[in-house]
Amino acid sequence: MYLWKQLVLAVSVLPKTLGQNVLDLSGDGWTVRSKALNISVPGHVPSQVHLDLLAANVIDDPYYGLNDFNLRWIADSNWTYTSKPINGLLRNSKSSWLVFNGLDTFTTIEFCGQFIGTTDNQFRQYTFDISNALKHCNGSPIVSLEFGSATKIANAIAADPNSQKWPSGVQGTFEFPNRWYIRKEQSDLGWDWGPAFSPAGPWQNIYLVQSEREEYLYILNTGFDIYRKGQINHLAPDQSQPWVVNASIDYLGSPPRHPSMSIEIMDLESGKVLKSGPLSNVILSGQTITGTTIVDADAPSLWWPTGMGKQSMYNVTVTIQNKSQKLASVTRRTGFRTIFLNRSKITAEQLAQGIAPGANWHFEVNGHEFYAKGSNFIPPDAFWPRVTETKMQRLFDAVVAGNQNMLRVWASGAYLPDFMYDLADERGVLLWSEFQFGDALYPTDQPFLDNVAPEVIYNVRRVNHHPSLALWAGGNEIESLMLPIAKQHDPTSYPRFVGDYEHLFISLILPLVYENSRSISYMPSSTNNGFLEVNLSAPVPMAERYDNGTDAKGHYYGDTDYYNYDSSVAFDFTSYPVNRFANEFGYHSMPSLQTWQQAIDDKDLHFNSSTIMLRNHHYPPNGPDTHSYKRSSAGMAEMTLAVERYYPIPSKQDSVANFSAWCHATQLFQADMYKSEIQFYRRGSGMPERQLGALYWQLEDIWQAPTWAGIEYDGRWKVLHYAARDIFQPIIVSPFWDYSTGDLSIYVTSDLWETAHGTVKLTWTDLSGKPIPGNAGTPFTKSFSVGALNTTSIYETNVAKLYLPNTKDAILVIDLTAHGRLPNAKSKTLTMFTHRNYFTPVFPKDLALKNPELKLSHDVQSGAFTVKARSAVSLYTWLDYPAGVVGYFEDNSFSLLPGEKRTLRFVVQKDETEGKWVDRVTVRSLWDQTTKT
Repeated sequence: MYLWKQLVLAVSVLPKTLGQNVLDLSGDGWTVRSKALNISVPGHVPSQVHLDLLAANVIDDPYYGLNDFNLRWIADSNWTYTSKPINGLLRNSKSSWLVFNGLDTFTTIEFCGQFIGTTDNQFRQYTFDISNALKHCNGSPIVSLEFGSATKIANAIAADPNSQKWPSGVQGTFEFPNRWYIRKEQSDLGWDWGPAFSPAGPWQNIYLVQSEREEYLYILNTGFDIYRKGQINHLAPDQSQPWVVNASIDYLGSPPRHPSMSIEIMDLESGKVLKSGPLSNVILSGQTITGTTIVDADAPSLWWPTGMGKQSMYNVTVTIQNKSQKLASVTRRTGFRTIFLNRSKITAEQLAQGIAPGANWHFEVNGHEFYAKGSNFIPPDAFWPRVTETKMQRLFDAVVAGNQNMLRVWASGAYLPDFMYDLADERGVLLWSEFQFGDALYPTDQPFLDNVAPEVIYNVRRVNHHPSLALWAGGNEIESLMLPIAKQHDPTSYPRFVGDYEHLFISLILPLVYENSRSISYMPSSTNNGFLEVNLSAPVPMAERYDNGTDAKGHYYGDTDYYNYDSSVAFDFTSYPVNRFANEFGYHSMPSLQTWQQAIDDKDLHFNSSTIMLRNHHYPPNGPDTHSYKRSSAGMAEMTLAVERYYPIPSKQDSVANFSAWCHATQLFQADMYKSEIQFYRRGSGMPERQLGALYWQLEDIWQAPTWAGIEYDGRWKVLHYAARDIFQPIIVSPFWDYSTGDLSIYVTSDLWETAHGTVKLTWTDLSGKPIPGNAGTPFTKSFSVGALNTTSIYETNVAKLYLPNTKDAILVIDLTAHGRLPNAKSKTLTMFTHRNYFTPVFPKDLALKNPELKLSHDVQSGAFTVKARSAVSLYTWLDYPAGVVGYFEDNSFSLLPGEKRTLRFVVQKDETEGKWVDRVTVRSLWDQTTKT
């Protein structure tokens, strides 16, 4: 059963309240058919065609082998979902409506054999009055939904001579073309990390709503907004001001003649009522009723992101009355916080502190700057109805365990369901959210804009009450990538391209965000150089700064995304962009052997098998070609070269073991590169760029394939997620080695909000663990103080000046111990922080590695595993676990000196082995990459 959440399977009659009869049409009892293909199978809601065909054994698992290509016939066909006869209808109701929370995408709707309407937007909520159709229903009351082929419809729109056109080469086609014409999940038509299934179906719930009297209300959506008095989206809120709670409710039904609203705000932890009573300024506008109340400035406990304080939550219940009669009531869980994207000019005070001229580009929560640590979130499945709350709980737990406080919810997927914002609220994970436009130029004809506007309004209002919501961005890489590409291809038309961009993302979307939320900042594109001014009365209310305005090296006005697939400069930190914030960066790697075995035959378990190559969509086919080996091989070659340049090349006798070692090697490179880059960006918090954010690409996988992800499709952590967890700790010590000059510098970086103090121990040994005489001329310890959100240099040298008998047989182990106060810590007791890093004066492939003779033991009573290095330094010590269990070790891919041991636990998130997995845990190190067995 494929469900958005766990729902009642049969058509159910929900309790009658306030003169309503609400029928939930979700669950079983539907039929899916294609007349042209002569296929008919049982259907479900929510679902999509691929899932129902899979459940009926008409197709194999869409994720297996090359089924993303072999099943294209499904996307090319029309499909009809038909309900069973609906029981429980009121034949004498005053009005009857069908409410669709999500149809994907082009739908013709019939009820009782009568045409009701059409849809053409996956992201909108639709309502249709079926009162007349029900009155004239002679047969069984049945809902019929015919879904047209989105790929064919997109092509038909593109072929229309009246459709907007762009020069050849401007638009970003991945597999299916013309996605920018349709309001469907853009990655459904292909991306460089996922398949192109272009699914169709009722992907969210369906309700049939009836009224027994003239005056009734059925709540469709809410727009709860909590902000500081006087707050406006692009300006820093005054933290001394009282809170405004604006409750706005969209409803179905007749407007009340004498409307009033009341509110109760209850602390979920204590159960105490923070505020109750009538709302003021009650306004009816169309099918929306709005009222406000004021809460004293310091009355509520604040909601904070993880690592910065508690996630204090409140239930806000709003009731709508007509005179004394209660018409409807709705409760939303929320929190009191301000979140602000500061893009203001650098002040004189900041200049005096050594910050480079330009503009800020960082987030502030409850008036505090903080370092945003995290990654980019993509659709976790090609088929949203099988994205369960249980699986997403595991993912968000991994985010928090990974020391991440922010996810960028990438454009070109889908707007996240409320339960995922709920999970983020509970765990303190901020969600930078984006409207679903990416890597394309979009139409600006009036029908397209008229379709986008309700999509924006619905989703802004739907999720605005969640304190985890951090930002709205118009789309992905449009300003930083697509406009420059368009300018290169057609310079004469560039002003028109910019005008269209501003028309959609600034003149249309920005006012809609501002009208529905005072609490959330907005920017037109994910990567930009900030704005020059905001004039909400102007036709283009936000004037973008399209150029960096400084030297090409320093992005002192904005954020950056950065990809460089020339692995020869992967660890040259002088090549990384100097920016205020890094919102995308990365390099792809292979998933583990266990994950590959979920999706491909054993015969294909070698690095360049045709199946693996074609599942690698970097680089994408750039069209519907399903066997683009040339483009795929380029991406495979990038991973291969990266390993060969820096790591021991696996050469094991067993072919599957060799394949597994190669997969692991690509993950080592990926993790080390991200670590290098994150260290560089975090160091920038104390540099002139005042860098305050690093969100790498990407958090998780949509399927089993080579991608940029740190977490594989079933939840298994790659080396990357462990490395990011380590380097996202509050206080870290980092070596910076310029291998072209030999210069070595070591920095301590802190994202605490107060000064921290500590000591760094520097220990040179050879790879057998013997101390290098005189510690190679390096001091054994260095004391430090590091300021709030800052960095400090503790040691500088040149490798040539060190007394190293053999650079290939040397390692500098760097151990930090520090004391500092966590943000918002109530106790004056200092917290102790530790961090280990290391440096080798040659790359791993050139090290004179020795067998560390690792010993692994498991304590049955405590569940802990202990790893000990007995004879040599163990680098990249890696504990692996078998298929059938999902979870993570408390640490992994760490270093051990001879005689050292680490005791750690495995956090079990899901176990299908009845605990037998513990007997198959293994350990290896970089040394094992060099062996034949």
